[in-house]
Amino acid sequence: MTLDEYQKLAGDTAIYPNRGNNLTYPSLGLSGEAGEIANIVKKVDRDDGGVLTEEKRQALIKERGDVLWYAAAIAEEIDTTLSEAARLNLEKLSSRKERGVLQGSGDNR
Repeated sequence: MTLDEYQKLAGDTAIYPNRGNNLTYPSLGLSGEAGEIANIVKKVDRDDGGVLTEEKRQALIKERGDVLWYAAAIAEEIDTTLSEAARLNLEKLSSRKERGVLQGSGDNR
């Protein structure tokens, strides 16, 4: 399955207020799901000595899918595709690598 195929199919389950004109809902959802991933990773460190158990691995896989769903919903809201986001991101990172600024901070490196 391609990212764009996923985005289209995910749209079939995107039921939220004012869909198509509501960037807030999927953006907050993405933030919440990313927070759930961070919380699982925190518990791996706290409870499991930094060793990823199969149970927590499966939880991360599940939450990763939720992150992807919200990313697809945001893409729909701003009239773009996940594949465009992936392509542009790789172009940005490739440029940074070529210029020797892959590490560091700031968006405009």
